[in-house]
Amino acid sequence: MTRALAVTRPDVPTGVIAIPVRTRLVHRDDDLVALVADAVHGIARTGDVLAISETAVAIAQGEFVPAEYVRPSRLAYTLARRAGALATINQPESLQLVIDQVGPWRVLYAAAMHVLGRLRGKRGVFYEIMGEAITAIDGYTGTLPPYERAIVFAPRDPDAFCESVRERSGIDCAVVDANDLEKAKVLGASRPVDRAAVESALLDNPHGNADEQTPIVVLKWRGEGANPLVGSVA
Repeated sequence: MTRALAVTRPDVPTGVIAIPVRTRLVHRDDDLVALVADAVHGIARTGDVLAISETAVAIAQGEFVPAEYVRPSRLAYTLARRAGALATINQPESLQLVIDQVGPWRVLYAAAMHVLGRLRGKRGVFYEIMGEAITAIDGYTGTLPPYERAIVFAPRDPDAFCESVRERSGIDCAVVDANDLEKAKVLGASRPVDRAAVESALLDNPHGNADEQTPIVVLKWRGEGANPLVGSVA
């Protein structure tokens, strides 16, 4: 049974409704466009926006690796032990993948600058320096086997995926990275989608971060006038 949740954020117009949609477990090489179209049949319609979890898209594309396949170096173990609670850098396997991509010296430089930044009251310097090299890797935080220790990478060409969903279903789409820390980022979207508006609507993370198995959230507009989540195609 689906449940509609009113989005009550101060920067989101009253009338936006979020409906988490449960699906079967997504696997490598799934036709995720078809899975999404089947899952939202009878729930979503033209004018809505389908917010799809980036993790589901990446898994269907095969963009993940089991942590057991990665052998962390001494540097990865040393830095991970000194990291905070953020998943990617406190897991030696995930951090090793970053080291493999950019090299140990850049990681050491970023770590040193991070320490100096903390001494000056600034946080997040490590992530600023590493940029896409680290934001493209999602540490293993899953709760559903067999992905509970899978390190998931960023999905490939999320814009193209969203356009495929729109062509197949007639409904606009966004691939999103959302969590329970009131952070949401649109990684890709079909052209009419207002990315900033969708991000604001997902700050309460209706997808869930546990075992809800709801990688799709249908965003509906039940207010007056045009849907604020969808603009016009130029």
